[in-house]
Amino acid sequence: MQFKIDENLPAELAELLQGAGYDAKTVNEQQLNGTKDSVLINHCKIENRVLVTLDLDFSDISEYPPEKYEGIIVLRTGSQNKSHVLNIFKRLIPILNVEQINERLWIVEESLIRIRGKEK
Repeated sequence: MQFKIDENLPAELAELLQGAGYDAKTVNEQQLNGTKDSVLINHCKIENRVLVTLDLDFSDISEYPPEKYEGIIVLRTGSQNKSHVLNIFKRLIPILNVEQINERLWIVEESLIRIRGKEK
């Protein structure tokens, strides 16, 4: 599984995923900083990458239907403090191998994951 970490998240998130054996690139390292949402999600689609973001716009399934993408993970955290976000994501990593993400939207909150999209 491959991931793209949005510029609104700490780069250490990519390192966390890489440490767990995943391919993860940041928007910054691919020089996609400041690109429009539609351009960013299209890059994810072309590269078969799951987008990980804090941008709630990506949770709009009428604009970004999950079945059209490799996967979208939107983090909705009470605090966007780096250590807080990383701790929440650490708890998510074991679930990546168990739960389908392809063609699905995951909305990850403090103690809840809501999943939208069709099961395969």
